[in-house]
Amino acid sequence: MDPLVRLKDAHSKGIIPDDVYDLILERFPITVSGINRIEKASGIRYPVAYVEPSLVISSSNPNSYEYGVLFARTIPIVLEEKFQVVIQISAPLVAYGLKGTIHAILAHEFLHFLELMRKISKMELLSDEISGNLFENVYSDETRLFEPRVVFKDRTLLNHITKKFPAGFRDFKLEEKAIKFWADRNLPKSNISLDTNTVKLSMDSLSKIKLDPAFISKIEKLEEKSSKIHKKRLY
Repeated sequence: MDPLVRLKDAHSKGIIPDDVYDLILERFPITVSGINRIEKASGIRYPVAYVEPSLVISSSNPNSYEYGVLFARTIPIVLEEKFQVVIQISAPLVAYGLKGTIHAILAHEFLHFLELMRKISKMELLSDEISGNLFENVYSDETRLFEPRVVFKDRTLLNHITKKFPAGFRDFKLEEKAIKFWADRNLPKSNISLDTNTVKLSMDSLSKIKLDPAFISKIEKLEEKSSKIHKKRLY
């Protein structure tokens, strides 16, 4: 899959202007280097990723003024009885994010990917919890992820993650740029509700998913090490 196929299509249709398109192409290698870095630091292959040519905004209520910018999302797909996890990277992140920010967000979504695969391997995905607002979503997000220092053997990357995600990601400068250079220019926006970010798969779909035993073994070891760290924090 060409990670820029949707961006190229939007540009060819005149939806994305030349200057923005050229900027994304120029800065896309930062994203590629981030994926390569995460694979090297974790020893695990990064899932399929693509650039979404829109600013993705999430709200807990369509009539609410409370919203958050989702610069990346981990999306499970079942297509023709085949299961695939895809990382959706928003174009404004590629265009306006600092290198450290881009790599931290990519790493954060990678942790989501591992958590998703862990739940699938243990048949725990039938009814994931739905958060009522953005704060609850951040809290839930932080309490169920793998411990970054267990997964990544890269100090600089770990520092980026720690600084960007002390209690949920928020980069006000990046959001300001996204609003000023993207939203205010009436470039494409996608509005989603928080519950659409919740994963639900039927028992039949789960039963048909086949996972590499070696991959599952790695996840179990990471989970065990993460669990030990979480227990130390509690006691």
